[in-house]
Amino acid sequence: MNSSVPRWSAVVLGGGDPGDPFAAAHGVNVKPLIPVAGTPMALHVLRALRGSDRVGRVAYVGPTTPELDPLIDIRVTDHGTLLSNLEAGVEALRDLGLAPGERVLVVTADVPMLRPEEIRDVLDSAPDAGLVYPVVRREVCEAAYPGVKRTYARLKDGTFTGGNLFLLDPALIGQFLPRLREVLAARKAPLKLAGLIGWDVLLRLLTGRLSVQRLEEKVSGLLGVKARALITPHAAVGTDVDKDADLTLAEAQLHVTPPGH
Repeated sequence: MNSSVPRWSAVVLGGGDPGDPFAAAHGVNVKPLIPVAGTPMALHVLRALRGSDRVGRVAYVGPTTPELDPLIDIRVTDHGTLLSNLEAGVEALRDLGLAPGERVLVVTADVPMLRPEEIRDVLDSAPDAGLVYPVVRREVCEAAYPGVKRTYARLKDGTFTGGNLFLLDPALIGQFLPRLREVLAARKAPLKLAGLIGWDVLLRLLTGRLSVQRLEEKVSGLLGVKARALITPHAAVGTDVDKDADLTLAEAQLHVTPPGH
């Protein structure tokens, strides 16, 4: 990537429920501060972002530690929900001054296995769209991490798990955020959700007959912005840490010395 290509800014979502039993069991207030291989999992994510040579500035939403602070440009107080934190993080980046056409990478702070070169590849592979959501094939996840338990969706093109990061055009966030809030609010009300996304699309999704392209078209229409899926070969993109089995997996992976080291 040459120097004429714009760098990205990033929002790292490091908040969480202060009463989270998983975090409490490991002696911290929120999950992203749980140590993995002796280091808070959020610090692994921040190091990967900085090491990617693609991310210029980082807004971190949630509590931090002195170890994390040198890698953060602006810290944002946890607003309590994912979308509120997303909005606050993007607004903080705007306050720092986003360049015209600059896009934003949003990543959760609980993906400690994510490597700099994987972030670089995702960003370099990203299509030109207002919203890009990386997904990982089931066979890729299971080959990289045998026995890993993830949530998958069966589509016509294959079976996928969603990534723990996505890319957006910050200029369009005001267009799609209200509609996205409406969709998320309806996710536990099947009739309302079906009314939003369409019975035909829901039926195709439930029966594995919905293609990635048709899903992109539906999401684009629903949110009012061009939305694209990005099928990535990096299992770490779709593997977060939210239980002890995931923590054991991450510990084992991060204790492996990379080739050439």
